[in-house]
Amino acid sequence: MGRYKKNVPPKIKPAVKVSQRVPAKSAPKQQTLEQTLEQKRAEHAWTKSAEGVALHGKDYVNSVKGLPALIMNSGLMQTLAFLQQKGGRHELLSLHLRQWLKLQYGTSEAFEAFMQQLFEATPQQFQSYNREAYAWLRWLRQMAAARLGDDKDSSHE
Repeated sequence: MGRYKKNVPPKIKPAVKVSQRVPAKSAPKQQTLEQTLEQKRAEHAWTKSAEGVALHGKDYVNSVKGLPALIMNSGLMQTLAFLQQKGGRHELLSLHLRQWLKLQYGTSEAFEAFMQQLFEATPQQFQSYNREAYAWLRWLRQMAAARLGDDKDSSHE
């Protein structure tokens, strides 16, 4: 009596044997927009850090390291005005940041025109400029420190 199972669905055989199935195509590897943007940030920071370290050495690197905190505490516009007023490596750092934002948003590279664009920016635009400044500065901090390390290594050879 207990030999037969009730309500068991019959086994269904696949129309194609497992070995005959076509393997699923994997999606082609594509770089995401963020990865491409990260590469652009890295390349630009690498180039600008070479100029900054060549002209100002460790002082440039130290200024770069403190810049994100300065922007966080004082704001982007106040920080850019401070850097411009200080001159030297600070002004160069301000120029490098404005050059990057020009590439991304078409803003002006010139200090006064750039500041005017910040005054006229919508809150969304201003937030976008800030986010991009922080993202680019993360790369610049790393690249400048690496460049300075390269200079130290080559001077000991």
